[in-house]
Amino acid sequence: MKLGKGRALWVAAALACVFAAPVQAQVSPGIDALIEQAEAIKTSQPAKFYNVLERLEKRVEEATPEQRLKLRLLRAHGFLMKGRAEPAIRELRQIQQETDDPEMLFWTGSLLVNTYALTRKFEQGLTTLNDILPLATKVEKKDVRHRGLLVAGLLYNQVGEYMLGEQYANQVLGDAPDGRNQCAAGNLVAEAALGLKKAPSEEMIFRTIKVCEDQKEPILGGLTRTYLARKWVEDGKVDQAIELLERYLPTVTATGYPLVISEYHAMLASMYLKLGDIGTAQAHANEAVERGVGMTSLPLVVAYKTLYEIAESRGDSKAALSRYRQYADADKAYLNDVKTRQLAYQIVRQQILQKTQQISMLDQENQVLQLQRTVDQQAAQNTRLIVILLVLLVASIGYWAFKIKRVQLSLKKMAETDALTGICNRHHFTLRAERALAECARNGEQAALIMFDLDHFKNINDRFGHGTGDWALKEVAEASKGFCRRIDVLGRLGGEEFAILMYGCDLRAAARVAEDCRVRLAQIETRETGHVFAITGSFGVTSSMQSGYSLAKLLSHADKQLYRAKHLGRNRVCVHENEQESVRAAGSNVLELPQREGRTEHLGA
Repeated sequence: MKLGKGRALWVAAALACVFAAPVQAQVSPGIDALIEQAEAIKTSQPAKFYNVLERLEKRVEEATPEQRLKLRLLRAHGFLMKGRAEPAIRELRQIQQETDDPEMLFWTGSLLVNTYALTRKFEQGLTTLNDILPLATKVEKKDVRHRGLLVAGLLYNQVGEYMLGEQYANQVLGDAPDGRNQCAAGNLVAEAALGLKKAPSEEMIFRTIKVCEDQKEPILGGLTRTYLARKWVEDGKVDQAIELLERYLPTVTATGYPLVISEYHAMLASMYLKLGDIGTAQAHANEAVERGVGMTSLPLVVAYKTLYEIAESRGDSKAALSRYRQYADADKAYLNDVKTRQLAYQIVRQQILQKTQQISMLDQENQVLQLQRTVDQQAAQNTRLIVILLVLLVASIGYWAFKIKRVQLSLKKMAETDALTGICNRHHFTLRAERALAECARNGEQAALIMFDLDHFKNINDRFGHGTGDWALKEVAEASKGFCRRIDVLGRLGGEEFAILMYGCDLRAAARVAEDCRVRLAQIETRETGHVFAITGSFGVTSSMQSGYSLAKLLSHADKQLYRAKHLGRNRVCVHENEQESVRAAGSNVLELPQREGRTEHLGA
């Protein structure tokens, strides 16, 4: 059994260790004493626990049915402690099949759900949870009921349903739980608050930490402090958050629990990087990676991202690329893990809805069958006619729906596409570009705009005819497509003027693309038209860093640089920058403007 794959698995492990059987045996005090001894030492002294369990197994024939049931629960716990989840699941399922006591069904079901959470079998866990939750109101023992509700809160937090997780944890907190359950419930509430993008109450967090400390739960208390640290970072109290995590880092490290230790180091690395302390940030990030190796976790993602940003800030492109790949792989694995959990919830939810619908449909079908038996002979002919009419009607509707859809798609394509070049027309380019810019602004991504105009295009039309000019425009559009990714937007703004909006691209990268595009246009072979002539373009480039996320402003700045390229002799790239203006001609280097009076001149700004 491999733990540490999800951020909340520590709760599952903690709950698995503290479940206590609700059965109370009344005879054979010798066996009772052994059972009580095993219960008392099952987490603190594993070796002695297995010795007592072995002695109980030898005396199983002397035990009452209640004692045997409790022994089987201890046996399932022993399997879990050895990482043997499947035998534990089989034992628990068999117990469920052999008892009809609601409290025992709820208790064994809760332990079974917890086992599924530990082994990441979320579908089975959610299905079992759905079966046992209605029994909670019939459970008299508060401790058993609380641990079952905590398992529900844990599992719902793991699959991303934080409102449900918060709901069940608050049920426990509102029912005067014992210290251990109060500690676990407080953690779940704080985690759910973070998942719901709302700041958890500092008073509640401090109270939870105090309870966890009193219960000698360094893992639970340690992770609760990360919630407090996150809140302080969001409030701008970075120094205070660092001081908190640094103070308790030795305590967390002493637990030997890699996920929480990795969490502390990853958070500290990110915070120190914000403060500009690169050396300390790198040390903590490396420690987080070492502790988190082999896990699919958010701390590992944060650590790799920090190391990538450090390498990039130092100008070490080779190290930055390597770290970025590690960051991308870790982030992809983490997101896939999150999606797997969320998908499991949706599948089980759909299965429950489907079962409900099937029951309803079966009831309706029974009623229909009863009616059909009374009218079958009289309605047989009518039914055949109705079926034929329905088939014809459905076929007709399907045919016309298909025809209408084809017309709609054709009209949509005509409305969005430039008829000559097959790329976006000006209107559709504007719509797509504005949507892309809005998304970039929301996500904090950069965007760049490249505008270019064909040089002396009127001469081509005048000398060789409009057919040759149209051929040139189509070739230019086809060549430009090769420099666009699927997320970029290429459009013909009118005449011989084109534009490319590049998503997530900075000014320097866009300038390189524009230069490559300029070179490619100059290489277009025109002999197939029967004429030999040159196709060149003048390019203007700007980005959201210089011009903001307004399409009109980006177009205005890029257009100014385009005309500047025209005035400087055509067939070149001019770049708009706030601090300096770069001009890249064919085969030339970037030119920088001189400094005047302690500032850089703004051209086209």
